[in-house]
Amino acid sequence: MSKTPAVVGALALAGLLIWLLAPAPLPERWSDSETALIASLSLSALPTLAPDPGNAVADDERAARLGHRLFFDARISSNGAVSCAHCHRPELAFSDGLPIAVGTGVGQRNTPGLIGIAYSPWFYWDGRRDSQWAQALAPLETHFEQGAGRGAVARLLAEDSAYRAMYRELFGELPPAEQIPRHASPGGNEAAQSQWRSLDPALQASIDTVFANAGKALAAYQRKLMPGRGRFDDYADRVAQDGAVRQDDLLSRDELEGLRLFIDEAQCVNCHNGPLLSNHDFHNTGILPVAGQMPSMGRFDGVEEARRDAFNCLGEFSDAAPGQCLELRFARDDSELAGAHKTPSLRNVVRTAPYMHTGAFATLAEVLEHYNEAPVAMLGHNEAKPLGLSRRKLRRLEAFLRSLDAPPDTAPQWLAPPGARR
Repeated sequence: MSKTPAVVGALALAGLLIWLLAPAPLPERWSDSETALIASLSLSALPTLAPDPGNAVADDERAARLGHRLFFDARISSNGAVSCAHCHRPELAFSDGLPIAVGTGVGQRNTPGLIGIAYSPWFYWDGRRDSQWAQALAPLETHFEQGAGRGAVARLLAEDSAYRAMYRELFGELPPAEQIPRHASPGGNEAAQSQWRSLDPALQASIDTVFANAGKALAAYQRKLMPGRGRFDDYADRVAQDGAVRQDDLLSRDELEGLRLFIDEAQCVNCHNGPLLSNHDFHNTGILPVAGQMPSMGRFDGVEEARRDAFNCLGEFSDAAPGQCLELRFARDDSELAGAHKTPSLRNVVRTAPYMHTGAFATLAEVLEHYNEAPVAMLGHNEAKPLGLSRRKLRRLEAFLRSLDAPPDTAPQWLAPPGARR
């Protein structure tokens, strides 16, 4: 029985649609330049973590043990309920799962993860601290984060017998606990500031030193938080050996297509490069401000705050020589940095939602849609340009991003609260 012209036409149209929608066959091999680029994204290419010249105990195991205890101790907060781990939860790659951080109060920015962050030369979304130990100090005195103040931190270290012994082994004697006013702080409320001003300058200097050392211990612990190898790293290493696209199905077809987009058409690798998938730089990508807030000046203000920080690389509490503070001394500070924020790592990105410094996007799909459209920035200019990718390509790109998840390469004792069952 012969088919009618309408049936023939419908079948032909169906065949054409199948042909148009079918993915193009994968090439057998990556080009030499693609192979080199993919290999550069593997954790195998991650260099040894450089020393922190401002922190003499950065790689001292004793300091890491002290910092580990402090990180999970809620007593270093004004209400006794907010530890560092309150906002940096191990199971969420040390982020908190909230759009905006909530400590003793509601914060101003999304909480970034901490895995591999020790490789960055700048800290916070706007880079307002130039070392991990200086960054660790800021929440302790910020009223909506932990808000304890340096007096409370120094007093805890001096009066807790375990802390006192650990501190002495590393840094020497502490002032007697009874001499340290618990609420004295130059960055606290008016009562705390008044109490701080009433102290003898020598005692102020001693408390400042103890406070700085607490930050150095916290940093020593956080330097232990490193990304672990996942399927992508095994894939990238095999590509480096033979250049073949398929590698024993380590990545699915969609993930492979997403990788092709990541390093080429989607332009992700322009900023998310290297083994940590971040250039550690600052960019304006047109993110709207948090509701009720003015647009953030971002890096433009951040670099000036880093220069004013008493605990920066050039400050009296730093262990670095001035010649070792090149990042701070020569930091770029021009007006083009208005609205620019730090490029986050994409390692474990599925665990660190919501996304962006404002927590604006709940899903990776929303992030990709933002870059696909690249809206006009409210402040400065959007460095990203519209991608115009199809829905299918966006889904494949997301599939690749999800392949970047892996357990941290960290011994269990550095993840769990001290004394927790392991």
